[in-house]
Amino acid sequence: TIPVVLYSAWPFFIGAWRDLKRRTLGMDVPVALGVGTAFIASVYATFFGQGEVYYDSVTMFIFLLLTGRFLEMNARRRAGAAVEELVKLIPAATTRLPNWPLRDEEQVPVARLAVGDHVLVRPGETLPADGVVVDGDSAVSEAMLTGESLPVSKTIHSKVVGGSLNQASPLVVQIEKLGADTRLASIVRLLDRAQSEKPRIGQLADRAAAWFVGLLLLITVLVGIVWYVIDPSKVLWIVVSILVVTCPCALGLATPAALTTATGRLTRLGLLTTRGHALETLARATDLVFDKTGTLTQGRLSVRRVVALGGHSENEVSDIAAALEAGSEHPIARALREAATPSRSASQIRNTPGRGVEGTIGEQTYRLGSPRFAAPAHTLPEAAEGAYPNNGHESWIALAAGDALIAWFALADTPRADAPAALAALSAQGLHLHLLSGDAEGAVKATAQQLDITDWHAGALPEDKLAYVKTLQSQGRIVAMVGDGINDAPVLAGAQVSIAMGEGADVAQAAADMVMLGSRLGTLADGVALARKTQLIIRQNLGWALGYNLIAIPAAAFGYVTPWLAGIGMSVSSLLVVLNALRLTDYKPNTPVAAQPLPSPLTAPR
Repeated sequence: TIPVVLYSAWPFFIGAWRDLKRRTLGMDVPVALGVGTAFIASVYATFFGQGEVYYDSVTMFIFLLLTGRFLEMNARRRAGAAVEELVKLIPAATTRLPNWPLRDEEQVPVARLAVGDHVLVRPGETLPADGVVVDGDSAVSEAMLTGESLPVSKTIHSKVVGGSLNQASPLVVQIEKLGADTRLASIVRLLDRAQSEKPRIGQLADRAAAWFVGLLLLITVLVGIVWYVIDPSKVLWIVVSILVVTCPCALGLATPAALTTATGRLTRLGLLTTRGHALETLARATDLVFDKTGTLTQGRLSVRRVVALGGHSENEVSDIAAALEAGSEHPIARALREAATPSRSASQIRNTPGRGVEGTIGEQTYRLGSPRFAAPAHTLPEAAEGAYPNNGHESWIALAAGDALIAWFALADTPRADAPAALAALSAQGLHLHLLSGDAEGAVKATAQQLDITDWHAGALPEDKLAYVKTLQSQGRIVAMVGDGINDAPVLAGAQVSIAMGEGADVAQAAADMVMLGSRLGTLADGVALARKTQLIIRQNLGWALGYNLIAIPAAAFGYVTPWLAGIGMSVSSLLVVLNALRLTDYKPNTPVAAQPLPSPLTAPR
C-alpha cells in the first residue's frame, strides 16, 4: 500500500495542499484526508495491534479514483484533439515555382515561403497557406476546417485556405497569408481562447463544490464527535467512510466533462466555440437574429445592371467603383471588382460601416454606397424600372461625384441552398427568427418571404441593428445574433451570444462567441440541438451527484457504509457522470430539442 499512497495518490495530496494554501476547499481535500487518515490508522493498527486495517480499501479507493480521473482526462483529450488535428494539417514542405509563370520547381520548407510566392499543389497534397488560385481547376476538401464533407470547386481567382486538401487536379496558388495570419491559425487561437475560459455554470459548480466540501468537513467532525460518545471503536472507519463516499468528484465533473465533450463535438460539426459561456447561452436562446448578405445568402453578389448618368459610360463608372472598393472584402466590393478591373487607383479612402465608401481619384471625390449616403436627393432611376424591372431581388447602390449622381448599380444575391431547411429546423426548435439588413426594402422583403421570416427590417444601420437587439433584450428575450461583416461587429458584441460566419470579416469573428467554419446553415441548427442536449446532460449529472450525496451521507453517518464500499460508491458516481457526458461524443442532433414556450417576440417594422 505504501507505493500506492506515496506515488499513485501523491497528486491528490499536492492538490489538497495547493487548495489549502489558496484558502479554498477543492475536491482533493476530502480525498487526501480520507486516504491519509485511513492509511495512518492502518499503520498504527499494524504496529500496535489495536484497531482495524484498511489497506485494501485505501488501495481500491485510489484505483477507482484514478480510473475516474483517467476517463475525465480522456474526454478532455478527445475534445482537444481538434486543435492537434488542425495544427498537423499544414505540410512541412511544398513545391515552389520561383520563376512563375515558368514551371521551374523547387522543394522548400513551408517556413521559407513568403507572401506573393507561387506554389504548385498536386492532387493529394495539402495547401501550405492561404492564397488565391492563379492557374488550374480542381476540387478541394475543406472538411477538417469547416466540417463540410463535400469538396469545393476551385478555379482561377478562387480563394483557398491552408490546410485544405487538393483532390482532383494541380493548382498553382499565389500565397496571400502565412503563419499566424492564416485562417487555420486564427481558428487554433479561437479554440485555445475557448478552452481557457470557464462558463458561468462551471464557475457556479466550482463554488458549489467548495461550499459542499466545507459542509462535508463540518458534518464529518460532528458525526465523529457523536460516534466518539456512542462507540469510540467505530469513529475512525465511519469518519473515513464519510470523507470517501461524499467526495465531490461527481459534482466537480458534472459540468466540465459535458462541456468539454460537447465543445469537441461542435468543432467536428463545423461550429467553433470561442467563448466559455457560448454553449450555455445558445441553449437558452429564444430569438435568432440574422444578417442577410453573406449570412442567409451566398454572399456572392453580382452586378446585374449599370445605369450610367451625366454622360458617363458604363465602363467608366464601373472602373471608378472598382477602384474605390479595391481594398475591401465586403460582398458588394467583390462584386464590383469582378465586374471591372480598375485601371486607376483611389486615395484617402474612408469606409463608413453600413453606409458606403468615400475616396478621391485624381482631384475628384466620389461616394459609393446606399442611396442616402451617396445620393440622398435622388431616387431609383427610371431607366431601371423600364429596361430592368426591379423584381424585389436586387439591391441598388449609388455612385456620386461630389454632389452629382453619376451611376446606379443593381446587385443581386440568392439565399444559401440549405437556408430554407435550416431555418425550418431552427423554428421547430422554438426559436423566433428575425432578419436585419442594411439593404433596400425590396431585396430584404424578397429574401424574408423566400425563407418564411415574418420579422424583418430593411435599411438598418449598425446602430439600428444594435438598438433592435437591445429592444428584444429589454423584453426578457435571450438573443443570438448571426452575422459576417464589419458592420455586424457592434451587434455581435451586444447580443447575449453571437455567431460569425467563417467566411466573414476578421472583426466579426473577433467579436463573436462562436464561428461557423463552413457555409452550411444546418450546422447552426445542429449546434442549438447539441447545446440543449448538453444542458440536459449537465442537469442529469448535477441531479445524480446531489441525489447520491443526499443518500450516501446519512448512510455513512449511521455506520451502514464501510470504507471499501464508500470507495466503490464514490467512484461509481464519478464514472457515471463521465460516461453520461461521453454520450455527446458522437451525438447526432437529428431530432430538434424544443425550448420552453415563451411570449411572442417584438414584431419588426417593415
